[in-house]
Amino acid sequence: MTLTSMEADDPIELNLSKTPSEGHVESIRAEIAKSQSTRRGRIARKFVLAALGSIPWVGGYLSALAALRSEETSNQVTELQSEWLEEHHAKLEELQDTLGEVEDRFSHMGETIDARIESEDYLALVRKAFRVWDSADTSQKRKYVANLVTNAGGTRACSDDVVRLFIDWLDHYHESHFAVIREISQNPGSTRHDVWIALYDKGVRDDSAEADLFKLLFRDLSTGGVIRQERDVNYLGQFVTKRPVRVPKGQGARVMKSAFDDKEAYVLTSMGKQFVHYTMSETIGRLGSESESIFGTTAGETNLGGDAAAS
Repeated sequence: MTLTSMEADDPIELNLSKTPSEGHVESIRAEIAKSQSTRRGRIARKFVLAALGSIPWVGGYLSALAALRSEETSNQVTELQSEWLEEHHAKLEELQDTLGEVEDRFSHMGETIDARIESEDYLALVRKAFRVWDSADTSQKRKYVANLVTNAGGTRACSDDVVRLFIDWLDHYHESHFAVIREISQNPGSTRHDVWIALYDKGVRDDSAEADLFKLLFRDLSTGGVIRQERDVNYLGQFVTKRPVRVPKGQGARVMKSAFDDKEAYVLTSMGKQFVHYTMSETIGRLGSESESIFGTTAGETNLGGDAAAS
């Protein structure tokens, strides 16, 4: 937007004829209208409309821009209006990039996923996911949302109920949680001390605010069902109880377990692995290439990245 420098109390001139926002608005409109005669075009239209319809400010932005265009003769807006338009113009650009990236990845998955992408169950996931995308504080979290939307369209490794839970996790957890998840995913069996050193590489006291926060991260992820302490299992997959360690009387520990304990190992839960699989992988297999199921749906391979066919 072209703004002229004026006094603080004066309105700011907006050059509507050169407003860069128009190009992005027209691009989104073109996405909605493109190839309507083809099935792929109708699918793209449904997907874009579901995403845009879930973000409240998009309609207000387009209406405000249209109102400004209809008042070209005045060619004046207030400073607050111009700042609001500038801020949402930048976010609209990012939204357009995200939608384009998801659609491009869909185009490389073939036509076998078309029925899934245009189903109302999937579009409901898209609406929920893009509400989280809009409220995300970081571009990294928005990237995770885009990965989840793409992978939920291209695979059925989990039921839609579980995918909805994953969207809630993306909404609830923040970057510090995701950093712990990534570290344990990459290095299963890491202790709290291992994770702390890998992320921060500095020593702190157990009674510090940093230690309290670190314990909170592990508590959130443990109670949330994302990570757990490593346990042995029998051939039926049942967890085996640990044999208690007998400590001679009078020789017990005189201090509590440290926030940076270096004995108890942590791993992702099975659901935690699926969460990483959906959100931190670019593409994880396709419909029709999966085997058995979690919660009654077909399940794909569990390795990060790659096609199910290659597993």
